[in-house]
Amino acid sequence: MECVLGIDIGGTSIKAGLFSVEGKLLATETIPTGKLEGEAAFGEVTTGLLRLVTSEGREASDVRAVGLDVPGPVDDQGRIGMLANITLDADGLKDAILRTFPGAALAFINDANAAALGELWQGSAKDVSSFVMVTLGTGVGGGVVCGGRLVSGAFGAGGEIGHITVREGEERVCGCGRRGCLEQYASAKGIVYLYRKECEDRGVEGVAVAHETDTLAVFKACRAGDEAAAAAIDTMVDRLGYALAQISCVVDPECFLIGGGVAGGFDLFGEKLQDAFRGHCLKPSAGAEIRACSLGNEAGMYGAAYSALQVAQEA
Repeated sequence: MECVLGIDIGGTSIKAGLFSVEGKLLATETIPTGKLEGEAAFGEVTTGLLRLVTSEGREASDVRAVGLDVPGPVDDQGRIGMLANITLDADGLKDAILRTFPGAALAFINDANAAALGELWQGSAKDVSSFVMVTLGTGVGGGVVCGGRLVSGAFGAGGEIGHITVREGEERVCGCGRRGCLEQYASAKGIVYLYRKECEDRGVEGVAVAHETDTLAVFKACRAGDEAAAAAIDTMVDRLGYALAQISCVVDPECFLIGGGVAGGFDLFGEKLQDAFRGHCLKPSAGAEIRACSLGNEAGMYGAAYSALQVAQEA
């Protein structure tokens, strides 16, 4: 019985999902990884993938397609650009997978783009063909889908929403080397920064924040009536609403999806974000809906699998 693998490659582990070709998640496997180079490392990956496939009574020959998402740019031809946070010999891993699953189609895709495709296939965007996914985590990423097709761009940088400039005159330097990027305000790290700055400006101590991406503490404080936390979230919402308005001038999507760890506070800021977007956008685009994603941290696996199925169907 035909099946497909969706593989989410992270810095310390791989999350792999086995799917039916219709999009039902059958089973998952987590494979610890370090540097993904050399036959020993590739062998650990393929052994784990085979274990996943056989756990559901399938054989290697049943695997129709294998999709892998990576934390870096991937262009329309599947070529991987810079990978800042992982060590990966993509060609070597590709060869090892194809030896293990001969005849399977294989696709590489950016992780945020994969999350967007996952939501299109089986998540919050099943009923729309034009949307923009915004992932709010340690950084800010995104994926653009138009007419049911992912727009990755000529150089793989389509959807780099986190690096839209939303404030001129910012003194801090973003990780990309520029200043005033959305990522400096709407990421988990950005929200914690905004909260600490609000507390400093108000001369209050604020709640204990465990680490520089601890948005849970900020959201909890806001729910408890902490005015500095509420102000920090309002700043984040305004910057994000402004960025979505700029995107709508180019893409004019039917809806925006908000995902990533920060989306855990969507109940706090979802309506405010909708208002901020409508306050900044062109009137014809004001009907765009802003939704929370539904697949959570499994969206990348779904999207990687869907991307590979598309490659298999086009072959």
